[in-house]
Amino acid sequence: MKLKRYKNNPILEPTSNWWESRAVFNPAAVLKDKKVYLLYRAIGKHKNYAGYVSRFGLAISKDGENFKRKKQPVFTSKEEYEKWTCEDPRIVKLKKRFFITYTALGKPYGKGGWARAALASTLDFHNFKRHGTITERMANDKDVVLFPEQVNKRYVMLHRPFYWKKNRIYRTEKRVYIAIRRQLFEWPWRVKIPEYFPERPSVWISYSRNMIKWYGHKVILEPTKHRWESWKIGAGPPPIKTDKGWLVIYHGIERMARKKYCYSTGAALLDLQDPSKVIARTKEPILRPEEWYELEGDVPNVVFPSGAVIIRKRLYVYYGGADKYCCLATCKLKELVDFLLSQK
Repeated sequence: MKLKRYKNNPILEPTSNWWESRAVFNPAAVLKDKKVYLLYRAIGKHKNYAGYVSRFGLAISKDGENFKRKKQPVFTSKEEYEKWTCEDPRIVKLKKRFFITYTALGKPYGKGGWARAALASTLDFHNFKRHGTITERMANDKDVVLFPEQVNKRYVMLHRPFYWKKNRIYRTEKRVYIAIRRQLFEWPWRVKIPEYFPERPSVWISYSRNMIKWYGHKVILEPTKHRWESWKIGAGPPPIKTDKGWLVIYHGIERMARKKYCYSTGAALLDLQDPSKVIARTKEPILRPEEWYELEGDVPNVVFPSGAVIIRKRLYVYYGGADKYCCLATCKLKELVDFLLSQK
């Protein structure tokens, strides 16, 4: 099964506005007042890496396909932990507020910067309340998404701590060490040391009572032998509740020659009462880079799902194309769930 690309992709492209003139991509999506709100990552013109700073723009649509965007960014770096940049937002609605998880960096990658997930919330997408960071420092954690409701009276999160891998863990009789950036640290976090670590960067699940402190970290999805997702994987949009389970759209990465990579899209189904249990998972990608807006851009060969909504029983998946454009692909929700159940 494959997602069907929207015929007028890309739905958003860079404009002449200084803050989004280089790239607009990786949009979060949510329904509000019967409209689709996209909170997208935007890059302005820059001469080198030092100028590659992200902000969030806002675009709104009545039909999920044709969007009108705000002329100015709605969310920019403010706090120390996000001083360098804000990246790749995801949105869920919990009660009356919209909660946004995003990647925050206080310093550039390679210059002391650590990717951490931060949390913000809003009622109107113009005024935002920041709640601070919610993942551990030095874990290099990305692709953090919240479930849109509590499960067994707990908040649930998916995330991808890049450094939590088997080949970085060293154990003695009494202590556990982790290798990070050519240094060896005694397990530096207050969280309980997981019993199992994966071979490659994987999707983990964890739980919380307040959305700030998280516990019970456990691997639920690992890269497989299938080439398209053999290097590493990460969660895409927040999980969608169906009568058969939690639908998770994720990205899988294939490592190619000459340090090049290919990002494709897969799907999985998690148990409704215990989302750490995987019911089913696609063996082949449901979306793979094929069109020019996915093959050519700041990072070629990328389809990066980051937002999803349901409109008239159809699943609308919003994704970044080649780290340059915002794009859309759709399918019937029931068709995808039924297909997943056939892949148990």
